[in-house]
Amino acid sequence: MLRKRSLLIVLVGVLGMAGVLDGCAGLGLSKKPSWIDGASEQYPSSQYLHGLGQADSRTVAAERAYAAVAKIFKAEISAQARDWESYLVLENRGKASTERRLTLDQVTRVSTDKVLENVGILDTWFDRRTGQHYALAGMNRAQSEAALLERIAELDRMVETEIRESRETQDKLTRVRNIKRAAKNLVLREVYNADLRVIRPSGQGVAPTYRVAELTAELEQFLATNLVIGVQVTGEQAETVRRSVMEGLIREGLPVTGRLVGAQSPPSGEDLGLAPELLVKGTVRLWNVDVRDPQFKYARWCSDFVIMEIGTQRVVGAVSKAGREGHLSEREAMTKAMRVMQRELASDLAKTLAGYIYGETDQPPGVMPPAACPREEGQPGQRSPGMGPL
Repeated sequence: MLRKRSLLIVLVGVLGMAGVLDGCAGLGLSKKPSWIDGASEQYPSSQYLHGLGQADSRTVAAERAYAAVAKIFKAEISAQARDWESYLVLENRGKASTERRLTLDQVTRVSTDKVLENVGILDTWFDRRTGQHYALAGMNRAQSEAALLERIAELDRMVETEIRESRETQDKLTRVRNIKRAAKNLVLREVYNADLRVIRPSGQGVAPTYRVAELTAELEQFLATNLVIGVQVTGEQAETVRRSVMEGLIREGLPVTGRLVGAQSPPSGEDLGLAPELLVKGTVRLWNVDVRDPQFKYARWCSDFVIMEIGTQRVVGAVSKAGREGHLSEREAMTKAMRVMQRELASDLAKTLAGYIYGETDQPPGVMPPAACPREEGQPGQRSPGMGPL
């Protein structure tokens, strides 16, 4: 009888201990997963790239886990950016064309967007003692490597085709556009290659056939020796505006000549040795306006420009801008109007011309915006496609 009672006590004790353990598990006191400390037998680092997230909520912990994976790739992109510096500098010379530019931020976004397509939440854990949620994000290295190799091979084919076509063509703009596209695709290709180096345990990528810096140098050299742009301006402060437009085009990386179209001898030190093939031609106007304002005086400005192929007289782009500026005196209002007009005109013309030369514009050649300058006070202006704005 005593023996049976002893066995019963032991059994009750065991069952009681089991109940305590179950209660601890229910309270989040279960064994902490090994992946929280950086190691996981189920998801080994040889097969998975990991990111750990910790937060007060499961959703935020998962977001931070995704971000931890993305951060690994962003660090590699930043480390490799020096190889693409020449192209990115070329893209960022003019401040106006940010819509069409491939910037470092965009490059990083291309990388992380592609990478995160292959990332998932592998496991989660909640610690009731601290109230913290943990999430383990990861990507399968083998699957991601296969996807990146496929994309790199596709971009290699595109770059090879664009380089070949640039070498074979006799048309200057076709050559420029193909080299530009090849350089841009090569930057993207190297972005994926940087991702591949992160995913592969060996840290090795796939060497490219061409270099971004070499293509960028070839593009700049070809532009400087084969394509020259002339600028012709009429109207108030014409020469000042002309200089401002030329400076804007130069900032964009476009070759500009100081020679006036039709002039026999160019100004000393301002000619590139070639006759212009493209002409930026337009007119500008500035005038005071009577506005019943006891504190400010106002001046209006307008400009109408076309971009023409000199040989064919074909209009390939146009810019029309107008505005009104106010200040304490008529002279100050006029000065401000002049300054704003120069800045906006130079920026928009550089953007439009670069878009045409590089084949990166949505505006069809010959489509003219409404003229900004009136023919007469109070009357809308008319633009002659062959002669430029009136």
